[in-house]
Amino acid sequence: MKRKVVSTMLCAAMAAGLLAGCGSGSSSSAASSASSASSAETTEAVASGSGEAVKSGSTAAAGTADASGHTYAIVTKSAGNPYNEREASGFKDTIEALGGTCIVQNPEQATADAQISVINSLISQKVDSIAVAANDANALSAVLQQAMDAGIKVMTLDSDVEASSRMVFCNQAGVKEVGQALIDAVYDITGGEGEYAILSATSQATNQNSWIDAMKSIAESDDKYSELVLDEVAYGDDEPQKSTDQTQALLQKYPNLKVICSPTTVGISAAAKVLQDQNSSVKLTGLGLPSEMKEYIGDDDSHSCPYMFLWNPIDLGKLAAYTSVALVNGQITGAEGDTFEAGDMENSPYTVTKNADGATEIILGPPYKFDPSNIDEWAEVY
Repeated sequence: MKRKVVSTMLCAAMAAGLLAGCGSGSSSSAASSASSASSAETTEAVASGSGEAVKSGSTAAAGTADASGHTYAIVTKSAGNPYNEREASGFKDTIEALGGTCIVQNPEQATADAQISVINSLISQKVDSIAVAANDANALSAVLQQAMDAGIKVMTLDSDVEASSRMVFCNQAGVKEVGQALIDAVYDITGGEGEYAILSATSQATNQNSWIDAMKSIAESDDKYSELVLDEVAYGDDEPQKSTDQTQALLQKYPNLKVICSPTTVGISAAAKVLQDQNSSVKLTGLGLPSEMKEYIGDDDSHSCPYMFLWNPIDLGKLAAYTSVALVNGQITGAEGDTFEAGDMENSPYTVTKNADGATEIILGPPYKFDPSNIDEWAEVY
């Protein structure tokens, strides 16, 4: 978000535009990847993972994008993940509003094997495109290559794979920007010194690993962070119970722990409850959904999380939908410099750029800070 947006009038205006353009509810325009207005009902409309296709009756669409006559699939990391559900809702609602057929697949487990199974099914269904939030950077390479060999346009969102296995990546925010925000939050909350731990998702999650590596690199290259001590990177596998267990283990293993940083919405929610229920002095920051973290955000001893960050996962799904349509229609190939319109999204038109590894990506926007001053408003949005 380029500037703080807390006006309910703006939210109402965004919501009105959303209903006009996307029927029953999609994301509104991205503002710092977090400032869109969407009704709570939007998330309830996401398919449960059955793979059942839904055809939209509306072909009215913002901009020049047209999905008519094509089938677009999105494969999330796993079922039962609220963040994934919001991503899928943004994707699904946008595809339907553009006149296309959408298939939402939510694998039962957050594993590469589970994703491979549903991707094979989508290949057999001869969909036109597949957007996948990868559970593993390497394990999906073969099946995604098979999809591309079959003429299917393949892209990633949220978590990437090898560049040769997809055409382009929709990145929620620049890796360095996320890493900088997180390590600065740890620095701020610890008072610039002391022990902290990281509670991640799976050990193979490319987005988590990239952000954690960025945090470490920034801390190691700047004397400002020299008195911060990283005790451990723990993995909750994006499962609530395992994330809870890992949080409790961190508290037991490190009696001088000051802060836990969890760059995953499942992990931060689980850790927040543990810390607050135990009246722990350990504080929390990371990436979380406002609706899930509202009761834990506060700058006093009774709240476990002073502040956190995120972007709007609904908007990330929406951007992935526009990207998929542009790929299928031949407007872009995923090459650096490609440009396409994305309806009413704030940063439209979007341009394909190169990341630090030389692979191509489309960046939604910078992370946005949620704190006591705005958490109540945003908890009603998503």
